[in-house]
Amino acid sequence: MSEKRTNVSTEILTKPPVVGPGHTAGSVTDKISEVVLAKTPKWWFPAFGGAFLLMNLLLLALAKLFFTGTGIWGLNIPVGWGFAIINFVWWIGIGHAGTLISAILLLLRQPWRTSINRFAEAMTLFAVACAGIFPLIHVGRPWLAYWLLPYPNTMQLWPQFRSPLLWDVFAVSTYATASLLFWYVGLIPDMATLRDRTTKRFKQIVYGFLAMGWRGSATHWHNYETAYLLLAGLATPLVVSVHTIVSLDFAVGQIPGWHATIFPPYFVAGAIFAGFAMVLTLSVPLRKVFNLEDFITQRHIQNMAKVMLATGLIVAYGYMVEIFMAFYSGNQYEEFMLLNRIQGPYRVQWHLLLLCNVLAPQMIWISKVRRTPWMVWVVAMFVNVGMWLERFVIVVTSLHRDFLPSSWGMFHGTFWDWATFIGTIGLFLSLLFLFLRFLPMISIFEMRTIVPEPDVHEEEG
Repeated sequence: MSEKRTNVSTEILTKPPVVGPGHTAGSVTDKISEVVLAKTPKWWFPAFGGAFLLMNLLLLALAKLFFTGTGIWGLNIPVGWGFAIINFVWWIGIGHAGTLISAILLLLRQPWRTSINRFAEAMTLFAVACAGIFPLIHVGRPWLAYWLLPYPNTMQLWPQFRSPLLWDVFAVSTYATASLLFWYVGLIPDMATLRDRTTKRFKQIVYGFLAMGWRGSATHWHNYETAYLLLAGLATPLVVSVHTIVSLDFAVGQIPGWHATIFPPYFVAGAIFAGFAMVLTLSVPLRKVFNLEDFITQRHIQNMAKVMLATGLIVAYGYMVEIFMAFYSGNQYEEFMLLNRIQGPYRVQWHLLLLCNVLAPQMIWISKVRRTPWMVWVVAMFVNVGMWLERFVIVVTSLHRDFLPSSWGMFHGTFWDWATFIGTIGLFLSLLFLFLRFLPMISIFEMRTIVPEPDVHEEEG
């Protein structure tokens, strides 16, 4: 008996459970529903208020942009792409983890996805919403952005299908639509649970409307599981395709530093890297404030940290290939571009991105770091900063010294550049706080399926 207990203790130490001990299907439902149906916690109001103020900064920056034009940004010649494309790629990358966790881990039958998939899917939608702002405002006349869509018109004008901007329109809109459907279909059974548990009439009507008449019959479950698996199968290739297309925005160009075949896989790995970093950044504090350590356990933190480490190594490999190819190609412009990154005016940003994206994630090899949530959170913050710097380095250092030395110049973000970027963070956090308040951040019915069944033994006669 003692040997058996020792083995069980060793297993728990090396592989923590996906749900804390002592929980039943009823306690899981009570715990997650309480977050939504109970009284709003006091900390929520200042947190949401701060995020809402930042979102207003975005509205102010957009108003200024619409009345004045893109001249308020730091764009110049030769740096014609600045914060708009940097922030667009950064937000799209963050949006990748949600679909990856939900769709790919669902198809691979990984039980540890259950506690974090709903939260990560919502994060995907909010990040894509933030990303979608930048292509719209970058065109200069956002009220004419619908010209990018191939709609019948009397002028017989069609979009330029060879333009990467148009590819982004199709890729991002398809990805956003599939992610929204996938997220909403997964919510339907939980909407019915909230409808049945709330005592307030207004909430019963709203949750009942969103539940679409769900009664939990065998037919409902059969249709639900079929639709969910089909959407998972549809969303999985989209994870790869959308950021591949975003990478082609650069790779089809002739600018040294952009024209690289490594970009598609390197961008996809970087997106997953950034997405998992953001999931960790948000889930570590939220599990604490909502007292959800039993549901988002050490197992989830460790697994997400390992995925972040693995994708971080792929990103580091991408950096090495980029350096190697610059010198091996014998192309003097490629060599100059890389030397300019290492020792040019933006060398501080390049070295900082190596610190954040290559060196900091190596801390995850240490088991104590993986088992300590706040340490993982610190590493994830380094990655968030590092991935933004990576996009800055790709865009700015490749443009500011082009083929013609007489046109070289420097780029610096203006107040309105930063206001737009920080404002989108406010929009993201505002949507997140509203989501946490009104919808279950963890899938209730899926959590019920992974609760260990009671160990019942027949008494020996």
